[in-house]
Order: sequence, then structure tokens, then C-alpha cells
Amino acid sequence: MEPVWSGWIAYVVVYLCTILKRKNIDGQHLMKSNKQFASRLTIFFIVLILISGAGFIWWQKEISPVDPEDTASISFTIEKGDGVKVIAANLASKDFIRSPTSFFILVKILGIERQLQAGDFRLKRSMDAGAIARQLTHGMEDLWITTLEGWRIEEIATKLARDLDIPEAQFLRFAREGFMFPDTYRVPRDATAGAVADMFRKTFDLKVTSQMRAEAKKIGLSFDDVLILASIVEREGRGDDDRPVIAGILLKRLKADWPLQADATLQYALGYQPKEKTWWKKELTEEDKSVQSPYNTYRNPGLPPGPIGNPGLAAINAVLGAKTTDYWYYLHDTKGVAHYGRTLEEHTANIVNYLR
Repeated sequence: MEPVWSGWIAYVVVYLCTILKRKNIDGQHLMKSNKQFASRLTIFFIVLILISGAGFIWWQKEISPVDPEDTASISFTIEKGDGVKVIAANLASKDFIRSPTSFFILVKILGIERQLQAGDFRLKRSMDAGAIARQLTHGMEDLWITTLEGWRIEEIATKLARDLDIPEAQFLRFAREGFMFPDTYRVPRDATAGAVADMFRKTFDLKVTSQMRAEAKKIGLSFDDVLILASIVEREGRGDDDRPVIAGILLKRLKADWPLQADATLQYALGYQPKEKTWWKKELTEEDKSVQSPYNTYRNPGLPPGPIGNPGLAAINAVLGAKTTDYWYYLHDTKGVAHYGRTLEEHTANIVNYLR
């Protein structure tokens, strides 16, 4: 509390006590114990009211606008991981609030500590602390959007529709499968579908270096073919250990003109599964393997006509650095562990041992 208020309250208390003391000294009133108690209780409540009133005035001042006349919008950024204390200190250093402590207390009172979001905001010094605190829970200029490795463009479209209100059909008109690089992006809230797709594509061009593109020739493929194969490896592999091995198996099958027989390509061909609410069907049947589609690598040798998703760098590098082995077959057990086979007999045994 500010010193002026505490000094004033102390003066009032001393004054009231002096009056009561004089009354006792002068002998004007011989108070009984219950009257003394009543007087003391009265003093207590008077002091309490004064303290409460002073505290209310102090609090109102602390959370009031720094400058009610300054209506200019100024950018303020909250970085990922910033806690309330850091945010309060940064607000105070930019003269958006009067006190970091009062802002911290206010956020606790409002119960919005976990609702404060990272991103860029437009704040005004004419806003009071409460308005600033609530603004930091919504209405950001930018949003953090994360897309995952292996997502197909329809899955990205769903994410953008949910987080940015961008109609899925609009994004799909601009998106190109395989080139929507998976990453975490800071996206303006008012971004258009075309702008977001362009952001993803530019990140792809930045991450995928000219050296990586040149390395594709060393394995006898165009980079477009590498990207198609990487999109398959992204879905078929489970980690950094098995991706290069799977990439080597698929490359060997490709060069031998064998069907790749990759489940992920068949899942891509089958499309959205309403019952499972996923774009990637979990259990494939023999009937599924006969579906007519250029993406069905059980029926068609060679690569599908395009990527089946958007791979990350690890999958692309797995293809460029594919491991040469004696294996022609692979599968994953129910725990995600890869098992390889040199012959159809070994592969059949793996199916019996690990999938049945």
C-alpha cells in the first residue's frame, strides 16, 4: 500500500485512541468492561473500513490504464513458454501496466493463467490491466499451427479449418501433396488459404537443399520420385532405425520392377474412413488390395503417380541414404517393432509369429 494511505490511517487510529484515553483521564465516563470492548470493537471496524477503502483505491489505481489518452495500437509478443511473471514483467517494461505484481494477482483472481497464449498481440496503453489480461487469452494477431509428418493435405486442411476458419476446399485448391512441409508455423489469424499454402511451400524449399536434390541422381531417381518414396517411407516407417532399411527395400523392389506392396499407398487410395474417422484405414483386407487405383501398389508395380502425404526431412534423408540389405520384405508387429524377411517364406513366418 502506498505510504500516504498507511500514514493517514495510522494518524486516524492514534487520534481515536487519544480521544478515548482523554475520556478515561478526565473521569467523564467510567466505562464498564463491556463498554470498553464495544469501543475497541468500534475502533477495529473503523480502521478495517479505512484500510479496505484505501486498499480498494490503491487496487483501482494499480489496474487502471497507464495512459487513458494513448489509444495507439502497439505490438506485444508472448514467446512460447513465457509464464505469468515473465509476461507481467514484459508488460511493465513496455509501459502497458502499472505494476507486474498487481497484474500477476489479477490474472490469478480471474483464473486465466493457463489461458494466456503465445503469439503477437495489439495492445493500447489506454487499456486497463483487466482488458489486457483478457486480450492475451484470445484475439492474437498470429496463431501457432503445427502440422505432422505424414499428414495428407486433407488432414492439414482440417487443421486449418478448425484453427483458422479457412474453408478446407479453399486450402485444397492451393495445396500440393508432398510439398506442404510439416513444421510449427506462426500464422497470421487473417491469413488466406493461398498464403498458408505458400508459407508451407517456401519452408519446403528452404529445408530441402540443393545438395539434397542433387543426391537424388546418385540413387538413380528424380527428386520428385524421391519425394514420392519418402512420403511412403514416412507412413511405413516408425523411427530413424527402420526408415533407411525400409527405404532400401522399397528401392530394391522398385529397381527389380516388383510391386512395392506398401500398405500406406493403399490407405491413401481408399481415402477417408467415416466409421474410423481417419484418412488411414487401420485394418486392410484382401478385398482392399484389389481396389482399382494408380496408388494401389499391390496391383501396380513402380511408384504411385504422386506423394501420399507430406514427409519430413528424416524420411527424405532415409531415402537419400537408404540402407542396402538382403531383405525384400518387412512388417511391424503390434508394438511397432520392425521384422524383415529375405524370402517370401521368411516373411510368411513373420506374419504368423508377429501378427497372428
